[in-house]
Amino acid sequence: MNNIHPLANYIHSFFNQHLALEKGLSPNSILAYRDTIKLLLCFASGFLKKKVDQINLEELDEKLILAFLDYIEKERKCSPKTRNLRLAAIRTFFNFIGRKEPVLLNQCRQIRSIPLKKTVHKTIDYLESNEMQALLDVVDVNSSSGLRDKALFMLLYNTGARVSEVANIKLDDLRLEQPSQIKILGKGKKQRACPLWPETVAALKIYIKYRKPKDNSNEYLFLNTNGLPITRFGIGHITKKYALKASEKCKTIGEKRVSPHTFRHSTAMSLLESGNDINMVKLWLGHSDINTTHMYIELNMEMKRRILDNCKPLDSNNQELTKLKKWQQPGILKWLNNLSENSKLCEVGGCQGGIKG
Repeated sequence: MNNIHPLANYIHSFFNQHLALEKGLSPNSILAYRDTIKLLLCFASGFLKKKVDQINLEELDEKLILAFLDYIEKERKCSPKTRNLRLAAIRTFFNFIGRKEPVLLNQCRQIRSIPLKKTVHKTIDYLESNEMQALLDVVDVNSSSGLRDKALFMLLYNTGARVSEVANIKLDDLRLEQPSQIKILGKGKKQRACPLWPETVAALKIYIKYRKPKDNSNEYLFLNTNGLPITRFGIGHITKKYALKASEKCKTIGEKRVSPHTFRHSTAMSLLESGNDINMVKLWLGHSDINTTHMYIELNMEMKRRILDNCKPLDSNNQELTKLKKWQQPGILKWLNNLSENSKLCEVGGCQGGIKG
């Protein structure tokens, strides 16, 4: 094999130029791509028995990628969903390679044609209004951390923002005077504005009053106990702690997997149940694809109940009749039975001129 396309020549531009500049992906998304490529290179190094920096693009063929995907599932015990996520990242990489090196287009096509595995479509968890209230009620607002957590939960539920979006909110993104709103920087560096409830504004004002940054130049809204910007992992830990505590009073919370993203799901469901158009929900959540928003309609049991209530149930006495075709209904069957009886009479009595009446 000719060493004409060393892999190392393309890695830097893929991450720094294509993903960061051209696609405008967030740092967290880029890290997810990084993890996939790292795993692939480590596997390829062992598979080819070569050092990573000596691997050529031509060696990352369909056979090697399929072997890597099998390794992901069988050796690392990853789910088909994780396997599909890794494959999606690899497809993006080879789409980039195909644009850079047309001579490798056939190889890129083969790899990008590797199908995703079918996965089980699981329903997502969201909190009903009483469960959300139970979660908010267990927050102790007599402590500085409790004031922060109350404001954090109120903002998560109010906006339906992603946990990374909330962690990156700065003080300048808030407008607490009327009309109160918050600016959120979402995926693809798309900014959206979200109005705030008076209750959310009140919780934020109290928290900001007692907010104590380690460095006064720190502009991030939510801080950890050390006065540093809180991370999405920190928000996840806080959420799980309160969910466990709330489950002692509201048993149904304990039956669900509660995370910061559960707030986002709960907001979407609440918006739909309030009668909002799905396109408005899409804009509120910052979805780029309406199909992502459609999954909430599938989960909205309250909407399904309303649909069911609007459908008139069948009369129990006539259920079987509605299933019968016209020729099967009793009136016709009786007539046919009579026709049969009349035929027998004609045979015995010698009717002439056909069956009467």
